[in-house]
Amino acid sequence: MTRAEKAQLLREIGSERILVKDGPYGSMIQGYKLDEEGFRAGRSFNHDQKGNNDLLNLTRPDVVGEICNAYLDAGADIVATNTFNSNSISLSDYGISGMAREINMAAAKLTRGCADAATAKDPAKPRFVVGALGPTNKTLSISPNVNDPGYRAVTFDEVKGIYREQIDGLLDGGVDFILIETVFDTLNAKAAIVAADEAGEARNEEIPVMVSMTLTDLAGRNLSGQTVEAFWHSVRHAKPLTMGLNCSFGATELHPYVNALNSQVEGMLCVYPNAGLPNELGAYDELPETTAYLVREWAEAGQVNALGGCCGNTPEHIAAMARAVEGIAPRKVPHVARATRLAGLEPFTMAA
Repeated sequence: MTRAEKAQLLREIGSERILVKDGPYGSMIQGYKLDEEGFRAGRSFNHDQKGNNDLLNLTRPDVVGEICNAYLDAGADIVATNTFNSNSISLSDYGISGMAREINMAAAKLTRGCADAATAKDPAKPRFVVGALGPTNKTLSISPNVNDPGYRAVTFDEVKGIYREQIDGLLDGGVDFILIETVFDTLNAKAAIVAADEAGEARNEEIPVMVSMTLTDLAGRNLSGQTVEAFWHSVRHAKPLTMGLNCSFGATELHPYVNALNSQVEGMLCVYPNAGLPNELGAYDELPETTAYLVREWAEAGQVNALGGCCGNTPEHIAAMARAVEGIAPRKVPHVARATRLAGLEPFTMAA
């Protein structure tokens, strides 16, 4: 089955029921309390690797696989690779920028194997694998030097290039779609979209993308200043398989912005919030039943096509969400009148 056919299958299933996405790797990996050797697993590196969660795809695939299988057992239809920081920019913090392709391929193959095994056990519930692209720790829209507003640490072509390397590794490893997630800088996301387009052209196939924005304040804007509606106008040309929100806050705080996207997005809407807001120690206390109750309200209001969890969520949270939305009809994709839609920090629409 081609990736385009996989995308169509996902749309068909998503028109019948609410899809369930998995949860985070980071907070789950913290629970294993790995030390430096635990991350290295006998391999030699010139820099400390403790905290380099993506390296575990190579050094501790048992840990990553166990977490992935826990989400699949919880009912996830869509599982993402453990590659949030698997780009050469982010990996340079650990002195292993040259390992980006290797890590992405390993992660994709590992996640693909887990998903295929789950599908084989229950062919009536096919599982999908998405290759996760995080935002990197550089921004194209904002200068890191307060004394030089025009300065940029990276160029658009450089960011596009690092994403292309990551995407190629993920595709070669067997992912179905590319997930551009936790977008705090719209221009970074555009670089990732272009990279996916170019990767598709090189392979003579369409590479379906999923896009998920993150908000940095309760005013409902990302770090580069765009509202959720303006961001959608900026990326809708890519015709993403899903558009939505992740991380940011808990479900309560995200509710008005889910509602804002509901009537705008001409495709599936996917939202995976944090498990509430962190406490004073940075931990998440929201119980699975509470998160499930809150996202069920979105489902009952007909506002979502797919749900999952971000920071602080566990397989228990995902299982509770799956139970909470079972039998609830998914959001109906709206017909949006033709118009010229532009975006700066705010959306701008000119009627046709």
